[in-house]
Amino acid sequence: MRRIFLSGTGLVVIALTATIAALLYPVWSYADRSGTGLANLNAGSVPTRWGQLSAADRDFVVRVRLAGLWELPAGQQAVERAPSAAVTAAGHHLIDGHAFLDARVREVAAQLGMELPDQPNEQQRGWLRTLTSESGTTYEKDFANILRSAHGKVFSLVAQIRANTRNSLVRALADDANTTVLDHIRMLEATGLVDFDALARESVAGTTASPSGPPPPTPGATLPSPAPVTPSFALPPAASRVNPTDTP
Repeated sequence: MRRIFLSGTGLVVIALTATIAALLYPVWSYADRSGTGLANLNAGSVPTRWGQLSAADRDFVVRVRLAGLWELPAGQQAVERAPSAAVTAAGHHLIDGHAFLDARVREVAAQLGMELPDQPNEQQRGWLRTLTSESGTTYEKDFANILRSAHGKVFSLVAQIRANTRNSLVRALADDANTTVLDHIRMLEATGLVDFDALARESVAGTTASPSGPPPPTPGATLPSPAPVTPSFALPPAASRVNPTDTP
């Protein structure tokens, strides 16, 4: 009987332990517990009259300022050296775009009480040193590819911040940055010097993800025509498009 009693007591203790664990689990599984992404977001955010300002928002504002600190001089250098017409045109767009964007980012930072850097970072200074030391076609190719690579990285960051920020000032700055960066990307690509294969290799360097999506079409195969889709709602008028024959 004593053995049976001890066994029963053990079962009760085990059952009580399991019940307590089940009750505590939801508490520790909340998304905003310490160490989770939501907790880190809240811990790194500060309230402002324009909405919460996250650590990512502040990093974005600083990066916009840093971009102008080296890309504007790079544009001035391209214009002063007067290489090909396409590179010179890209240089003018860098100057105009970052003059505007720098004024915007300084205005936003002042409203948010943020300090901004006044010098490019070491990597950006290295890019400027590289361009300064070069000439001719080597200079033009590196100008187009270094700047196109840098703009591609900023473009991705702008999209992420624009989609997720809770601060209206940062959201408006992201809109301006998106327009400016896209314009610069187009002008750099218009030089005809951008190595898109190198950009693709750079973007996947260090990744191990398997290719996804449907397999490539078989060479020479006739693809079926897509079935027409009749929308169940009224479509807006067609947006105006740039004439493809227009030069940038």
